[in-house]
Amino acid sequence: MAALSAVLAAGAGAAAAQPPPSVPPPLRVPVASGPITIDGRLSEDAWKSAAVIDEFWETNPGDNTPPKVKTVAYLAYDDGFLYVGLRCDDPEPDKIRAPYVERDQVLGTDDNIAVFIDTRNDRRSAMEFRVNPRGIQGDAMFNDANGNENLSPDFFYDTAAEIGPQGWTAEMRIPLSTLRYKKTDSQKMGIIIWRNYPRDYRYAIYSSPQPRGSNCLICFSRELTGFENLPSGQHFVVAPYVSAKEEGAPRDPANPDSTFLNQPVEPNGGGDIKWIPNPDTAVDAAINPDFSQVESDTAQIAVNQRFALLFPEKRPFFLEGVDLFDTPISAVYTRTITDPSWGLRGTGKIDSTSYTVLVAEDRGGGTVVLPGPEFSTSAPQDFHSFVAIGRLRHDFGTSFGGLLLTDREISGGGHNRLLGPDFQWAIGTDDRITAQYLSSDSQEPDRPDLSPSWNGEHLSGHGLSLDWTRTNLTTYFEATYKDFSNGFRADDGFVPQVGYREGTLTAGRPFYPASGLFSYLRPRVGEDYQEDRDGLMIFRRVFPGLDFIGKKNLTGFVGANLDTVRVDGKLLSADYGVFQIQVDPSRRFTRILLMGSVGRQIDFDNAREGNGADVALTLTLHPTDHLELIALGERSWLDVPPTPGAAAQRLFTAWIGRLKATYVFDARLSLRLIGQWVETQRDPSLYSFSVPARAGEFDGSVLFSYKVNWQTVAYLGYGDSHALFPEGDILAVLPTSYHLAPLSRQFFLKISYAFQR
Repeated sequence: MAALSAVLAAGAGAAAAQPPPSVPPPLRVPVASGPITIDGRLSEDAWKSAAVIDEFWETNPGDNTPPKVKTVAYLAYDDGFLYVGLRCDDPEPDKIRAPYVERDQVLGTDDNIAVFIDTRNDRRSAMEFRVNPRGIQGDAMFNDANGNENLSPDFFYDTAAEIGPQGWTAEMRIPLSTLRYKKTDSQKMGIIIWRNYPRDYRYAIYSSPQPRGSNCLICFSRELTGFENLPSGQHFVVAPYVSAKEEGAPRDPANPDSTFLNQPVEPNGGGDIKWIPNPDTAVDAAINPDFSQVESDTAQIAVNQRFALLFPEKRPFFLEGVDLFDTPISAVYTRTITDPSWGLRGTGKIDSTSYTVLVAEDRGGGTVVLPGPEFSTSAPQDFHSFVAIGRLRHDFGTSFGGLLLTDREISGGGHNRLLGPDFQWAIGTDDRITAQYLSSDSQEPDRPDLSPSWNGEHLSGHGLSLDWTRTNLTTYFEATYKDFSNGFRADDGFVPQVGYREGTLTAGRPFYPASGLFSYLRPRVGEDYQEDRDGLMIFRRVFPGLDFIGKKNLTGFVGANLDTVRVDGKLLSADYGVFQIQVDPSRRFTRILLMGSVGRQIDFDNAREGNGADVALTLTLHPTDHLELIALGERSWLDVPPTPGAAAQRLFTAWIGRLKATYVFDARLSLRLIGQWVETQRDPSLYSFSVPARAGEFDGSVLFSYKVNWQTVAYLGYGDSHALFPEGDILAVLPTSYHLAPLSRQFFLKISYAFQR
């Protein structure tokens, strides 16, 4: 721990920096003096009398310095909409990075503007509305409590943009019914406008100064006034859908080369309903929701893993008030609701108290994570269940306290119930203390046919997470403590490890070089220690490293993990380097991401040490403004000695290859193709249990989509899966040859239309 003290001492001895400029004073937004047509040109007379924001600061790589390019924003409103006009001057307009992309793919690799609107003026969270120079949208919720920017939520708003000889301009028309403001005669909101300007550096340009090392963003929003007698914001949306699919599979499952059998075309229907009776309340309902439009998850190598892998939620129904479920313990993970037949949700705010309540019937399917102290397993979720989740959060200035309740009642017997408080205490702009405590009561289903551990046993337990973070110009420090009893379960969440206590300390010292390749460097060191409920060590890691930011949006880290892990009662060591390097080279060669680990690692399946690596490379290219190619390649391998002192042999090699090609014709029309190959080769003689020598699967899909908005859509698609099967005897232990045979295929059509009032 001496290294931690040295880092903190270096930070404490640094010279004090100049205080940043103050947030600009409140700005009065006028009623629009005339009609505004959303064409991206800022040509209407109404813009001449709009409120103007023309003072901006470069916060990266500069430290609240004058920007290298001029940005001006205009604001006005009428009885139905908030209007935002944007002028982004550029001395070299031919270098503007403005590819045609799908909605929500407006990212930091390219030029864009984001408007953060804190509709309640409480400086806690904000709705984020993005637009790029092609008029394509990207929206999100930004949660200042933890700095999370969630791109999953979608909002109704209109945009247009135009590139010209002086740069580019854009217009936004945001329905007042989209905004969730307080119900008062005179409204106040907060705003921050951020311009992303990627050139030799990725320049961040803000309409409010941002102190370096601050742990918040929305807390520095500028106040907007002048909103008088706004409508109540009542909004009603019904988005029914109809779909049809045809599925096929081999007639004989034991013989993949048998005749392909197509099932009859299966029609389906359902829809989403959203009712906003007032700005403080939203009611969502889903009837037989269909998620066929959700893109397939990028594969993750699951060989030699201790715990289950996490995939993000992408389904629209679950994303209202998503920031309320963002708590220190992942007790709510809505992908555990795998196949809802219906769902109902209410979300709102009363004064300083926010709430959300969600109920749904889950038809089952997928898997359930079965947690443990050293590893997790899984079991098929072959049963119906009823799910209820409730969350309250009361704000105290920039701090808050909350309460979470979850319940899953299993058809045929069994349940999991959670209840507990959480809080965050913000001490100035440097320190935050966050904690959550949950108590669980569970009865496992009596289904030994699905898992030996499911025998109807009654379990109870607790989960605790406590974190203190300090960030400022000269210091980064974080201390975390976790305590999970053996009987704790969170079946509506993602908690793959229980039965342990854990303490983590991390400290670092930021530096801001004035020139050269890097604009930010942060050497750091930390230690993580886990023990089981009997006090025996499960895991220990010391992790020195260096975080960096530099030219061409160069970001990443390099470091080392020095691990000691208990596996099958033995303490094994793993010392390996880790790295992640991302850079955005050019307008066409948009992004390179290289990440991985290499060195001495552990064979968790057979409880021994070995040497190996896991390296992944992702390339993003735009050969034309309309075509995007994303190629991912990942390779993982491990060499182990079969007996002590023997020469190492290859235990396994695993690959992932994925290519995604998207051609975006315009802001509404696109064509997407995905091909993904996953393969694992093993040496069965090196395993203590039976494993296949080779396994592989190819998944391909084609999707044609037309989107007027995020709920008025049409999809036409095809997908299929093929798997490797041994030639000849499919029961052979060590087959010598394989062939690729079809597993399944599907054609589908979906049409959804949002009726709004």
